[in-house]
Amino acid sequence: MKIAVIGAGWAGLAAAVELAAQGHQLTVFEASPHLGGRARSFEHKKPEHKGLLLDNGQHILLGAYHQSLRLMKQVGLTETDILLRLPLTLETPGHLILHTPALSAPLHLLAGLISAQGLSLSERLTTLAFFAKLRLRNFKLGQDKTVAELLGKQPAKVVQLLWEPLCIAALNTPVSIASAQVFLNVLRDSFSHRRTDSDMLLPRRDLSAVFPQAAARYVTEHGGNILSGTTVKSLRLQSNGIEIDGAHFDKAICAVAPHQLAALVRDIPQAETALNMVSKFSYQPIATVYLQYPSTVTLPSPMLGLSGGDAQWVFDRGALCGQQGLIAASISTEGQYQKLSHDEVAMAVHRRLQALIKQLPSPEWHQVIVEKRATFACVAGLQRPANHTAHPHLFLAGDYTAGDYPATLEGAVRSGIKCARLLNESPA
Repeated sequence: MKIAVIGAGWAGLAAAVELAAQGHQLTVFEASPHLGGRARSFEHKKPEHKGLLLDNGQHILLGAYHQSLRLMKQVGLTETDILLRLPLTLETPGHLILHTPALSAPLHLLAGLISAQGLSLSERLTTLAFFAKLRLRNFKLGQDKTVAELLGKQPAKVVQLLWEPLCIAALNTPVSIASAQVFLNVLRDSFSHRRTDSDMLLPRRDLSAVFPQAAARYVTEHGGNILSGTTVKSLRLQSNGIEIDGAHFDKAICAVAPHQLAALVRDIPQAETALNMVSKFSYQPIATVYLQYPSTVTLPSPMLGLSGGDAQWVFDRGALCGQQGLIAASISTEGQYQKLSHDEVAMAVHRRLQALIKQLPSPEWHQVIVEKRATFACVAGLQRPANHTAHPHLFLAGDYTAGDYPATLEGAVRSGIKCARLLNESPA
């Protein structure tokens, strides 16, 4: 079939790879000159830093992201070249240290909780009992609620140092409004099957090299076209297919961000249900703060947690990507930092780092990148649109579509794969 994919983020590229492997004629439209959507890299704009690649967000993958890992392998990538795999470690210096040993799941987590530093025996036992209760329920709720309601009487310190950071990392949504069921889905997949499912996979290369570039190369090698810097201006449904900017396609997958969906399909009655759902979405930002220090500056670990401020995690880009002395801090969800200038945000993170690194000099330069609508707010009870529409030739892909996962790379990839399957099953 002749198929169009509109949007070359991770969802669109995942669909394109699957369909290219099946021999379909593909054209991928991407408005931006860069592939990867909200998970891509770009070159530093200042001439003195020419060639330096930064990511528009510091993403973490998990060992449970089986579909993402499968597609990376399919397009010719080797995990050890692009990802640093670490057993689950939650380290917030001065507050919490949790390491999981080489035991089968979920014993590795239970042993890690028992030996965790920074929590009292009572707090550790309460956490173990809570996790055991969730597992007995198969991580399912009768009705969705907020994560705050789920945690109920969990000790405040455990919530602050363990559950809240995990929820924000997974859902990018404050616990007060975040969906408990979606959070439990992530916990289930990470801790209930294989020990390696809870491994942290940290990118060792820029995000564009982790999947988007290789995916695009795979599609073109299989006869497809990647049209970057090309904005789709019109999409019209026909009885035997879809017309996109005057060209006929048998079927199309719309894989743009949810807030961009209306611009493409507002005049298509068969997409009305999806548009109504998306119109009720709210969004959460993510800020990434880059601080360049002398090349000798390193963190004690490639990734560390921070407590008591807007920033939740810091990453040593020298240890990960060979960018010596470059530290990246991730600030998830909305917060007080949004009222500050970029210079003020960067200096606030610098002061936090001074508590971790002795005699830390002032940064040589800094850059703050803010994605104002980085993810949809994964709130309790949120209705998300299906991948299929009422028209048999039009499909929707993206981490925002209906599924078990929140707005993550794996959620996007799963959505793209599901679209490819539905497309093949629908009438020609």
